[in-house]
Amino acid sequence: MPFINTRTSAEISKEQEKQLKEKMGSAISLIGKSESWLMLNFEDNCRLYFKGDNSENMAIVEVALFGKASSSQYDALTEAITNDISAVLNIAPSNIYVKYEEVDHWGYNGFNF
Repeated sequence: MPFINTRTSAEISKEQEKQLKEKMGSAISLIGKSESWLMLNFEDNCRLYFKGDNSENMAIVEVALFGKASSSQYDALTEAITNDISAVLNIAPSNIYVKYEEVDHWGYNGFNF
């Protein structure tokens, strides 16, 4: 049950959104999860600042998941997300943050797992 929330100062076209959806749908398997439970959100044109500056495009990607993953799985997913965001949106990897949150309680369809 992962949720990936991507905020970026760049504009995301419908085609780029589709590419990111497909890439993240595949990459989520790196932490033992599947696209069949993946929810995504894309927010573009955000007013983000990094190091006190907003002259370059940047992104923060927040990944919440029910349960846990290993450090090596997180490393692999961070690399994949960074590479995908960089390739699709032309954002420098040094301007991309990836944040993780492990959740013990997750509700769906009127009940909790």
